[in-house]
Amino acid sequence: MNASATPPALSVLDLVPVRTGQTTAQAVTSSMALAQRADELGLRRYWFAEHHNMPAVASTSPPVLIAAAASRTSRIRIGSGGVMLPNHAPLIVAEQFAALEAIAPGRIDLGIGRAPGSDPVITQLLRQSGTTGDVERFPSHVQDISLMLRAEGAGVQFTSGGEYTVRATPAASASPEIWLLGSSDYSAQLAASLGLPYVFANHFAGTGLQRALDLYRSGFQPSEALPEPRTFLTANVVAAPTDEEAQARALPQLRMMARLRRNLPLGALETVEQAQRGLTAAADAGEQTLIDGMVSNWFVGSGEEVQASLTAFAAAHDVDEIMLSPVAGSFDSEPLDATPGRVQTLELLLS
Repeated sequence: MNASATPPALSVLDLVPVRTGQTTAQAVTSSMALAQRADELGLRRYWFAEHHNMPAVASTSPPVLIAAAASRTSRIRIGSGGVMLPNHAPLIVAEQFAALEAIAPGRIDLGIGRAPGSDPVITQLLRQSGTTGDVERFPSHVQDISLMLRAEGAGVQFTSGGEYTVRATPAASASPEIWLLGSSDYSAQLAASLGLPYVFANHFAGTGLQRALDLYRSGFQPSEALPEPRTFLTANVVAAPTDEEAQARALPQLRMMARLRRNLPLGALETVEQAQRGLTAAADAGEQTLIDGMVSNWFVGSGEEVQASLTAFAAAHDVDEIMLSPVAGSFDSEPLDATPGRVQTLELLLS
């Protein structure tokens, strides 16, 4: 396909940000309102990420958030971006998403990732619950989930020679759409070999995008579910009425990402004013260098500017969809149970 003819379809990736002074309940309320607005605006899909033990991120349990968002929307596809499979037993993932498919038929996406989405301590705590946590078995676990979600189920072969059938639900009529997520050659090549759609996590990777897409497209093996390659990209986006406001709203997330990359302690997401004061007080050339490098890969500006940039970005990489990570921060005066900057980003890009 040639994506240059029309602007790409837009979707949302939500980490459920938690700003200073917010409770988890207020952060989740804000994200549910954003999902509803995305549905009203006609966006294609809305995915929740999986991250653990981060003060500024409340998206610890994608299936729970997906169920909540599905109950508040009527058209948009809802899914995970993604479930970090090494943290979970494949059968549990299959059962959760089979149940979600029953709740919202034809609207569920199961995006699967290989990264832990957490620090080493949390990774070990997650794996104490009895999951295999075996990263080397990631390819077979992806295939197992796909089979268990089907009505016919997956066959388990015993060493004694017997066989046992495992199904995610007793009477499945449809399955979620499975996507493989990643930012490396490995994930691109695995998605190609399994005949799965692929999402490159451009919102945090920043490098290797074109190589990953080339590997995916050139190595793609058609499958029953997907006859030809299908992919889209993620992007950090802030749109505002003026470039000045957009730059200001981008700063809290930029500062948090800079701290993360320098292995510094993390807190709740700063407000715009806190981030501005912090950046001035720090006078830290290292932080500013990181911020300058990151923002060059983001889409920040007026609605019209960002629309044009996203269209060019989609055309350059031959995709028809961009998944926005709307990272606009909040001003001190804005309510704790809403995120006007994130809503504004979506509205300006769909106007």
